[in-house]
Amino acid sequence: QVQLAESGGGLVQPGGSLNLSCAVSGGDFGRYFMGWYRQPPGNERELVARMVRSSVLSYANAVKGRFTMSRDDAGVYLQMNSLKPEDTAVYYCNARQGGENYWGPGTQVSVSS
Repeated sequence: QVQLAESGGGLVQPGGSLNLSCAVSGGDFGRYFMGWYRQPPGNERELVARMVRSSVLSYANAVKGRFTMSRDDAGVYLQMNSLKPEDTAVYYCNARQGGENYWGPGTQVSVSS
């Protein structure tokens, strides 16, 4: 069973940067679709970016040009630049393939002056 653990969240000023990490253990995550999702306060969870193997499949329109998803053998990452207050959310790592669907506990990102 795959286990996911996010880290790297925090409080940052508008225009700042954060790099989120998702450590992956318990399986060969090369065969999973890996994604970053976020849930803003009072809103539903939404897709931020997703990739399979080393290919990024898509970014949400709201983050294109500012966020970059990447991976290595240890996990997946989300480099977030030019952060805006509307990026405030709990960010979750996700791994899915067929009937398998795993989530991390999430990490809080707050963008405020």
